[in-house]
Amino acid sequence: QVQLVESGGGSAQAGGSLRLSCEASAYTYSSYCMGWFRQAPGKEREGVAFIYTKTGNTHYADSVKGRFTISQVNAKKTLYLQMNSLKPEDTAMYYCAANFDGWTGTCEAVLADFGYWGQGTQVTVAS
Repeated sequence: QVQLVESGGGSAQAGGSLRLSCEASAYTYSSYCMGWFRQAPGKEREGVAFIYTKTGNTHYADSVKGRFTISQVNAKKTLYLQMNSLKPEDTAMYYCAANFDGWTGTCEAVLADFGYWGQGTQVTVAS
């Protein structure tokens, strides 16, 4: 089945930038939806950004609109999350997720829609 591996996490100062990568074992174009979730200690996992890879249509959480950009390079089998103007509240474990099984009617923060998950990469933003 599809494997997802995240990278690019680390520490940044408030206002700084990081770019996360998610390498997939299948072409991103073959998916129905790919995206990023994050989870801070003691909090529920929340959706961050999503892309319908066949058209490039995107959806973002209100908290990251204008700061984060999701993109994919199908030929590289890679999903990206460019994070700019980072805030301490962005500190979390970030997970790549993908739906390669079928169109559910949406491509957004619905946990049950994603059958494939990476192991996560930690992002820490200093105050």
